[in-house]
Amino acid sequence: MTGRIPEKFVDELLARIDIVDVIDSRVPLRRAGKDYKACCPFHEEKTPSFTVSQDKQFYHCFGCGVHGSAIGFLMEYERLSFPEAVEELAARAGLAIPRESRPVAQAASGVPGDLALLGELLSHADRYYRRQLREHPQASVAVSYLKARGLSGEIAAEFGLGFAPDGWDNLVRALGGTAATEDALVAAGLAARKEGGKPYDRFRGRIMFPIHDYRGRIIGFGGRVFAQGEPKYLNSPETPLFHKGRELYGLFRARDALRRENRVLVVEGYMDVVALAQFGFDYAVATLGTATTREHLDRLFRYAPEVVFCFDGDRAGREAAWRALVNAMPVLHEGRQISFLFLPDGEDPDTLIRKEGLEAFVARLRTAVSLPDYLFQTLAAEVDLGRLDGRARLVELARPLLSNVPQGALRELMLARLAEISHLAPQKLSKLMEEASAPARQGTPAGRAVRPDAGGVPSLVKTALALLLQHPRLGRLVGDPQPFLALDGKGIPLLVDLMRLLTDQPELKTGAILEHFRDSKYIHHIGRLAALDHPMHQQDVEAEFTGLLRQLRCESNRQQIDRLSAKERAGGLDSAEKSELVRLLREKQELEREKLSRTS
Repeated sequence: MTGRIPEKFVDELLARIDIVDVIDSRVPLRRAGKDYKACCPFHEEKTPSFTVSQDKQFYHCFGCGVHGSAIGFLMEYERLSFPEAVEELAARAGLAIPRESRPVAQAASGVPGDLALLGELLSHADRYYRRQLREHPQASVAVSYLKARGLSGEIAAEFGLGFAPDGWDNLVRALGGTAATEDALVAAGLAARKEGGKPYDRFRGRIMFPIHDYRGRIIGFGGRVFAQGEPKYLNSPETPLFHKGRELYGLFRARDALRRENRVLVVEGYMDVVALAQFGFDYAVATLGTATTREHLDRLFRYAPEVVFCFDGDRAGREAAWRALVNAMPVLHEGRQISFLFLPDGEDPDTLIRKEGLEAFVARLRTAVSLPDYLFQTLAAEVDLGRLDGRARLVELARPLLSNVPQGALRELMLARLAEISHLAPQKLSKLMEEASAPARQGTPAGRAVRPDAGGVPSLVKTALALLLQHPRLGRLVGDPQPFLALDGKGIPLLVDLMRLLTDQPELKTGAILEHFRDSKYIHHIGRLAALDHPMHQQDVEAEFTGLLRQLRCESNRQQIDRLSAKERAGGLDSAEKSELVRLLREKQELEREKLSRTS
């Protein structure tokens, strides 16, 4: 599937899916009052603290804090990406996912974007290649090559290795037959064609490695020459099913091992993955002829908290490691670790594990250099730390990289380390970092002083947010949320965004609201607020919320009057500001009369 998934479709999907059914099929739930409970699948516990609300279509663990919708659960539990989780639920609900752009297959090749047909052809090709390795007259040369590389027949079968014999149209003749099928073979990356010509086999005279997606479906192939020829490795091209910047060879097979080991080793070639597995090292994956991307890392971190990159120790290996480091900086959220293992010259994982054995190879992982250490070692090697201007140069080299690290403990520790190496006071370094990132940040509007939270606004906002999240129907009571933007205080932008969403769509459930804010910096706060318990009866909710809105309006009015009055004392107001101050003072009187009438 290509194109962005429309928000309205996600809302409709979550309205049709019952989160209890989705979770119960994976983690058995038991009813506890109006909700359901289980021991949390995301951390060890003996007493159930994992709660699923059917009313809110929302799950939350009071032990480890995880929370989300049915989509979020599949992403966490099954280690799926957002589009993959939507696809899973859409299939369950019998819904077709709409596309906001033409399917790639149709746009690029002129054939219908029938992904099922492409997947079927890839499966047929897989069986064809494996059969050729057993039966083709040329297969003995390929088998001899695999044996010379030390691969057993068992491991070759386990990874589904095959053989593409020499010849221009072996596969096309075996699977083609009609113009439509030949077009589909091209769209699937199995064949190619010159302009206006007949299709021909893309893979010829190669050992074939099937590439699987997260569900174990074949989405492409890698082919390695076993005689003379270039390129040594040839991957499927980009297709509607295969995107090499997203997929990793061996990931589907390694899933359980990654969870067991809590780490993953990233190597450079298919043969490394297969050879390591033959020796019992079953948690390695390989990139597919491309540098490690952010999408690769996001996918890997769904399975394990630690990623170890394994590179040759030569210049090319060091350059590849640096590219991986740069791409990794934005995904270094709390709890994630990245290390770099450099092998001796002339060695790769395949050759090294054969020489040393499994235990010695695993022991090498303990010598891997952490990302922060590798960063500072590499940068320090480029400057003279004995000179003031050398240390200043180090800071300048590190600043743009560290500015990409998300806010949190790791970023602070890396800044502290940079301050130590450069002999710069941490406060001075923090100021330099702020100055460097200031142009990219959105400042507060001119004339708006951001002052410490006062007047009880934070607690009012927190309660209003929690009530809206847990009772979205309250959105009908908001009216125009614009006046609340004048408030200073934590959470105001989020409150206004939520008010706008629920003014338009008060029928949304809590889980669906979370999906609207999935990419927001507030997502973790929203999850916690959605799980808050309020000691009030259902019939009190509307009265409580109406009272909160009234208090926030009063506070907004007071703050605006204070700002304009301060400006009037400092230098005067223009005519528009004077009119606004008069309006606000009248509004203040009306609000006070309302308050008196309610208490009398």
